[in-house]
Amino acid sequence: MISVAILGGSGYTGKYLVKFCNQHPQIDEYTIYANSSSGKSIFDVFPDLVNDIENKFIKNVSELDLFHDVYFLALPHGESLKYVPKIIAAGKKVIDLGADFRLDDYDVFLKTYELDHPAEELLKNKNYGLAEQNNNYDFNLIANPGCYPTAALLSSIPAAKKYSENIQSITTVAYSGISGAGKKLDKSLLFSENYNSVKAYSVGTHRHEIEIEQELNKFGNKINYSLTTHLLPVFSGIYSTTIIHLDKNISQEEIDDEYNAEYGSSQFIRIRETPPELKWVIGTNFCDMNVKTLGNKIIITAAIDNLIKGASGQAMQNMNKLFGWEESLGIKSNKEVFQNV
Repeated sequence: MISVAILGGSGYTGKYLVKFCNQHPQIDEYTIYANSSSGKSIFDVFPDLVNDIENKFIKNVSELDLFHDVYFLALPHGESLKYVPKIIAAGKKVIDLGADFRLDDYDVFLKTYELDHPAEELLKNKNYGLAEQNNNYDFNLIANPGCYPTAALLSSIPAAKKYSENIQSITTVAYSGISGAGKKLDKSLLFSENYNSVKAYSVGTHRHEIEIEQELNKFGNKINYSLTTHLLPVFSGIYSTTIIHLDKNISQEEIDDEYNAEYGSSQFIRIRETPPELKWVIGTNFCDMNVKTLGNKIIITAAIDNLIKGASGQAMQNMNKLFGWEESLGIKSNKEVFQNV
């Protein structure tokens, strides 16, 4: 049995971490840390959890203890840098749901996030935790992928492995629910401002494009990749369409064989006969995808819940794999939509 710390446990992804930790058979106890919510009880922050979990008081991150076995960090950009080095130095395990350790190169990180990185060595000494593709858990630090990268990479990697030398370009057009921006107060993220509308944002400059490109390029050929993101007037979810252009034609049978071989035994990836719908995956840790070919093009549509498969659910998968446990422990794969997140 282990002890767990959740830093940022009062946010959207933090709520799911709390629920997953509460029902995990190998977690003996967990402590929630936050800044603005410290001193409150978890029922003050999430009253819908009354009679669902044990109530706990939220501690301030300044009181962070180093006796826990695993630390989940669900913090804004730059905040994990304050805590991860000392937690790792104490010999503990860290799963960071933020972006502070996802990139491998210091200069790329500096250019992308415009932040100095005080633990450059940890950019190299970490695992990139795309759970269905990562079987290397040699390090105590796991950088949990972003929500867009999770959908785009799960869609693209099987083809990148097989056809790296044949790929001319990969393009992803993706849509996110408003919760992807977190709880920050911003007029442009108000539901009333987004109702009955869809808009692109960070066109040509989205930070997740660098992350996705980094991982795709690990399969050999330097891939010409682009990501265009949009905001949907829904609370949660990521829907992506990825088009891979090859220098040759391939058959539907060939691509079906590749993706079924890659994901046929996966507990949380479902290959669909038709393009998935977002409502099929909301409240779950599933990634649903459909793969089609058209001449020299591979077209993959995918849907995930950004707060679960794109964050907390995948983080729990990574913890389970880190300890050699059953991958689905603590994760409810049945549909359980939290209406009042």
